[in-house]
Amino acid sequence: MAIINNALSGALAAQVALSASSQNIANLQTKGYTRQSALLTAMGPDASPRSAGNGVQVSSLLRFSDNYKSQAMWRAAAELGAHSQTQPYLSQLENVMGDETASLSAGIDQFFGALNAVAGDPGSTPLRQQVLTSAGLMAERFNGLNNVFNSQLQSVRNQRSAIVDSANSQIASIARLNQQISEAQAGGLSASAMIDARDQAIDDLASKMALEVSDNGDGTRDVSLKTGQALVLGSKHGTLTAAPTATSPQEFSLNFAGTKFVLDAAKLGGQLGGLAKYETEKLVPMQGDIAAIAEQLAKKVNDQLAAGLKPAVPPSTTPTAGAPLFVFTAGGNADMLKVATPFVAEDFAFSSDGAPGDTGNLQKLVAIKTQSITVGTIGNVLLSDADTQIVGKLGVDSQLNKAALKTTQTVRTQSLDDWQSTSGVNQDEEAVNLVEYQNMYQANLKVISIANQLFDATLAMMG
Repeated sequence: MAIINNALSGALAAQVALSASSQNIANLQTKGYTRQSALLTAMGPDASPRSAGNGVQVSSLLRFSDNYKSQAMWRAAAELGAHSQTQPYLSQLENVMGDETASLSAGIDQFFGALNAVAGDPGSTPLRQQVLTSAGLMAERFNGLNNVFNSQLQSVRNQRSAIVDSANSQIASIARLNQQISEAQAGGLSASAMIDARDQAIDDLASKMALEVSDNGDGTRDVSLKTGQALVLGSKHGTLTAAPTATSPQEFSLNFAGTKFVLDAAKLGGQLGGLAKYETEKLVPMQGDIAAIAEQLAKKVNDQLAAGLKPAVPPSTTPTAGAPLFVFTAGGNADMLKVATPFVAEDFAFSSDGAPGDTGNLQKLVAIKTQSITVGTIGNVLLSDADTQIVGKLGVDSQLNKAALKTTQTVRTQSLDDWQSTSGVNQDEEAVNLVEYQNMYQANLKVISIANQLFDATLAMMG
C-alpha cells in the first residue's frame, strides 16, 4: 500500500535526521567539527493519476560550511602566528638591555667614572686598579649581551626547524586526506569527518605560514604559499627544508615534483615569516650595533692610550708609550671584547708629556665618552647615548609588536566566532531538532499503524 510506503520513507528519513543531530551533539566540544543536517526532499508521484507522491528521501547530508569564513580564519591564523612568535624574544631583550644594574650604559658610565676619579691622584695604584676592574666588568657586559644574542639566534633557528618539520607533517596529511576525500565522494560516501580533519590541518599549517587555498571539483583542495609556490596539488605534495648552506646559516627551500625552489623566509608569513623577519630585521642588526659600539670604544681608548705616556719603570727614567687596553674580536664570539693580557694598572698612559702628575691624556680619555660614533641602525650618536637609543628603539619595536599582536588576536577570535556561528554546533538548536525529528518518526509510525488497521479491516470485510 502507498500509505505504508510513504510512512516508512518518512520514518527512515527521520532516523537519518536524528542520527545527524546525535552526531552533532556528540561532537559539541570537538575542535574543528562542522555540523551536519539531513536534506529532505519529497519523492514525486508515479504514473498513476491518483498518486499523491512516494514519500520522502534524504537526498544528501549537508555540511554547514562557509568557505569565505574559513579563508578569513586561516588568514588571521597567519597574522597571529607572525607576531606571537617574536614577542617573547623582544621581551627578553627588553628585560636584559633595560636592566639598570646590568645595562651597557651603566657599565660604560662606571668605566668613565673610574677614569674621572683618577684625575685627583693619577699615580694612585688603587684608583688605577679600579679603572682596570671597571674595564673588565664593562667588557663582560658586552660579552654577556652578545651571548644573549647568540642564544636567541640559535633558538630562532632551532624553532624554525621544528616548525618546518611540523609543517611537512601537516602538508603530507592534507594531501593524503585529499586522496581519501576524492575516493569517498566518488563512491557516494560521506567525507565530512575527513574534510574536517583536512581543514583543521590547513588551519594548523596557516599559523606557520600564509597560505592560498583553492577548491577543486573532485572535493580536493590545493594549498600554496602566498608567494605562489604550490605545497599541495590534489594528492601530491611538496617538502619544506631549512638547512645551513655555504652562504647562509639556514636556507629555506621547497622541493615539489623533483624541482627545488629557494624561498625567502621573511616573505612566508605566519610563524616562519615572523621569526625570519625578527632575525634579519631586529636581532642581527642589533647585535651588529652592539658590536660596533664595542669596536669603536675599544679603538678610541686604545688609540688614545697609545698617544699618551705611562710612568717610567725603574731603573729606566724614560716614560714609555701606552699599550692597548682592549682586544676586540669580530664575528660574534663569546669574548668579543676583553682586557688585553697582560695589562696591569701601571700600564695606563695618563700623561701627555711624561711629567709626574700630568693628566693631559687622561682628560682626553675621559672625553671619549662624549665623542661621536657610527652605529648601523641609528647613525651618528654620542658614545654615552648609543646604548640608550638602541634600548629605546627596541622598546618601540616591542610595543608596536604587542599592539599588532593584540589586534591580530582580536581578529583571530572574531574569525573563529564567525566560523562557529555557521559551522559550530548549537546545543539549543540541536535539542529542537531532536524533538522535531522524534515527532516526525512517531507520526510516521502512527501512519503505519493506521494503515495496518485499514488493511485488517479490509481483509475482515472480504472474509
